[in-house]
Amino acid sequence: MSVYMKRVLFVFAIFFMMGGSKAQSVAEARKLLYYDRYDGAASQLRAALKADPGNSEAWWLLEQVYVHQKRVPALRDTLGQMPAAVAQQPMGLCAYGQLLLEEHKKDSAMGYFNRAMEMTKQKDVPVMLAITRAEDAADSADANYAYAVDVLNKAIKREKRNADLYVAQGNIYRHMMDGTNAYKAYQDALAQDSHNVEALYRMGKIFVSQNNAEMYLKYFTDATTADPLYAPAWYELYYYNYFRDVNKAKECLDHYIAASDPSPKNDYLVTDLLYSSRKYAEAIDHARQLIARQGKVSEPRLYKLVAYSYKELHDSTKALDYMKQYFQLQTDTGFVVKDYSTMGEIYASLGQADSAAVYFVKADGLEKDSIQRQDDARKLADLYKKQKDYSNEAQWLGKYYTGNTKATNLDLFNWGLAHYMAKEYPAADTVFGIYETKYPEQEFGYYWRARCGAAIDTAMSKGLAIPDYMKLIEVDAKDSTNKTFRKHLIEAYGYIAAYKANTEKDYAGSIDYFERLLSLDPNNTDAQRYVAILKKNLSRMAGKGSSGESAAAKSEKGEKADK
Repeated sequence: MSVYMKRVLFVFAIFFMMGGSKAQSVAEARKLLYYDRYDGAASQLRAALKADPGNSEAWWLLEQVYVHQKRVPALRDTLGQMPAAVAQQPMGLCAYGQLLLEEHKKDSAMGYFNRAMEMTKQKDVPVMLAITRAEDAADSADANYAYAVDVLNKAIKREKRNADLYVAQGNIYRHMMDGTNAYKAYQDALAQDSHNVEALYRMGKIFVSQNNAEMYLKYFTDATTADPLYAPAWYELYYYNYFRDVNKAKECLDHYIAASDPSPKNDYLVTDLLYSSRKYAEAIDHARQLIARQGKVSEPRLYKLVAYSYKELHDSTKALDYMKQYFQLQTDTGFVVKDYSTMGEIYASLGQADSAAVYFVKADGLEKDSIQRQDDARKLADLYKKQKDYSNEAQWLGKYYTGNTKATNLDLFNWGLAHYMAKEYPAADTVFGIYETKYPEQEFGYYWRARCGAAIDTAMSKGLAIPDYMKLIEVDAKDSTNKTFRKHLIEAYGYIAAYKANTEKDYAGSIDYFERLLSLDPNNTDAQRYVAILKKNLSRMAGKGSSGESAAAKSEKGEKADK
């Protein structure tokens, strides 16, 4: 063989190896995307595009990385670097169409998709699949699912045994809330490829939406059995066990992390599981190591986990320090209700009631679960009670009681009493009126409504307290041996006696109620004195009546005679 010939073969071999390397990079990236390993896929694709900027599939796949990561600016910048020749190819048009969908320009996107379909005469299955995947990834307000179904039906006519097409079809039907057809599509995918892991996983997701644990656990487990490297299914199994079996959750999490790209999110999940396993010291140690290693932490929730762990260890000072750092680092959209309620609990444990109340109120404003909101309302009520801020206590006790099927008569009573202690007597009267209606056989509603009426009608001019004191007497007189009833009867008799004497000028009626009081409390010197005075007044009045004319009248006559 000549030297020239050897050189030609050598160059050809190098060229072949380079081409094979490019193809291998794209194929590897496609596989990594399938496993949701976006960072690894991006690295492979950048390398492939550096070697071959004209690879339209590589541009398309890199776009998918940014779409899944919700990085629209990066997506826009990347496509801005696409060679003009590639941009005019069908896959390039699909890429630009997807960008427009992400930018909420669905009409313009449709123009690019239609051009790609026309260029390929509606025969290129990869192009059809790219269009439907773009519709699948778009927000529901921007997507055209009917169009995607039509495109997929055309693709399936061309490649009936392509499992990926049925998976894509199932995904679109799920967006359309058509579980029946989605299930059938995934079944069709499995009929073509019984080990299609994505189809198994998507079947599981259908049953997650139906809260059918038996079925979704089956499909997620089948997916991990078919391919132990399929991270999305491992994550679902981890999440399920997180709330039930921390040891099983750790096993699933270990598999998930092994099948995923390294990330701060995974570091957080490990720390979070340590916290959930009540290994608080280990959680603190693990999180602090990560914080030290990462420098500028890309996962602020690590600070929160440290704070939560210190709180469980009853070290509120350190817990507050880390929670403050968390609030400084986290974005507004990253906060959850528990962040605010935990901050409130930490402040409350440190005796800083005002600050605690601020965070509890924020938590209540974000909480959607009615039962949790009732619990938060109770915490706030207790907090304000300790501060002797009875008005705010009443406000939150009202929120706790209203619509709460587990609230008791004691909760209703405390609500009314808080209003009374805040001197909000009309509001207290309303609450105790509810108590009267709900518990007519009990004396508490009548007694406290009477006291509210007395507090409002301080001059006894309107008799607001009288009806409820009368009802109270009816209830309590049935058992005057009860110390509380006896005390309240004495109060009711005394108040009615005073009202009859001072407002109605019914001295006989007043004496009657004072004598009822004395029958329960014979040594009550005030009542004895009032009865004596009232009886003298009645005697004097009786004397005036028997003489036929009053002393004043006689005096007037005498003055006239003198004149």
